[in-house]
Amino acid sequence: MILGIVVPCYNEEAVLTEAANRLGAFLRAMITEGLVDAASKIWFVDDGSKDRTWELIEQLSVSNTLIGGIKLSRNRGHQNALLAGLFTAEGDALISIDADLQDDIQVMKSMILDHARGVDVVYGVRKKRDSDTWFKRVTAEGFYKFIGVMGVESVFNHADYRLMSRRALEALKEFREVNLFLRGIVPLIGFKSSIVYYDRVERFAGESKYPLSKMLALALDAITSFSSVPLRMITFIGFSVFAFTLVITGWTLWIRFVTNTSVPGWASTVLPMYLLGGIQIFCIGVIGEYLGKIYREVKSRPRYIIERIVG
Repeated sequence: MILGIVVPCYNEEAVLTEAANRLGAFLRAMITEGLVDAASKIWFVDDGSKDRTWELIEQLSVSNTLIGGIKLSRNRGHQNALLAGLFTAEGDALISIDADLQDDIQVMKSMILDHARGVDVVYGVRKKRDSDTWFKRVTAEGFYKFIGVMGVESVFNHADYRLMSRRALEALKEFREVNLFLRGIVPLIGFKSSIVYYDRVERFAGESKYPLSKMLALALDAITSFSSVPLRMITFIGFSVFAFTLVITGWTLWIRFVTNTSVPGWASTVLPMYLLGGIQIFCIGVIGEYLGKIYREVKSRPRYIIERIVG
C-alpha cells in the first residue's frame, strides 16, 4: 500500500524540522517492515505561513525523498489546508496529522492494519485529556457534547487525526460546501470505520493554533453547517414567548382591575419591550448566521489555491 501522510502547517517553523525527522524515521521504519510501499510520502501543506515554514519545507524536500510540500497562495485556515493536502497527495490511503507532535504517530500502524482488513476510515481518538489545562479540557469536551445536542454527527474527542482510503477520499470530493467542518463531513461518507485510541502529549514547541476564539468559530461552523436545530429553536422560542405573553397579559389585567398597586402603563410597556426586543435580536442573529453561510456557498469561490508543489 502506498501511504501518504498529510500535515497542515501554519507558522510551524519551531516544530517543523523535528516533525519531519520523527515522521520520516517512522515512515522509513514502516517501509522496512513492509507495512507500506517505498513510494509512500509525507506531505507538508503550508497554509500561507508568515515565518520560514515554506522555506524549511523546500529544504526538507530536497534533502529527503520521503518529503513533499504543497504551498497555498494565502492563508485559508486549517480545514481548507487539510483538504488541499487530502485532494492533492497521492496514495492508496492518506493519514492526516497535525505538525505539533501531540498525536501519537505509533498508532498509524494500527490504522494501516485496520485499513488492510477493509476499513475505509480509521479515527484517532484521545483516551483522555490529562495534558490539557482544566479550561481547555472542559471547553473541548463541552464542544463535542454541544454539537452532538445540536444534531451534528461526530466522533467524540476526535480531531483530524485519521486514515482515509482512496475510496473514502473520492467520496469526500462529492462534498462541495465552502464552510468546512471535516469532523462532521467524514462521518457522513458512511463507509466502514473504526477507532484507535491513543494518549496525547504536550506540544513539542510553538503555540496552539486553536485558541478559544477559533474553537468557538469552529463550533459555530459545525452547528450552522450541519444542523437546523437553531432555526427550530427560534420557532420554539416564538411559541414560548407567545404563551408567556398570554400569562403576562392575564397578570397585568388582574393587577390593573383587582388591585390598586399597579403603576399605570409600567407592566404593559416595560416587560414586553425588553423581553421581545432581546428575543428578536437573538433570533435575527441566528438567522443572519445562516444567511451568511448561504451567501458564501452561493458564491462558490475556490476553497484554496495551490501556488506550488515540491517533492
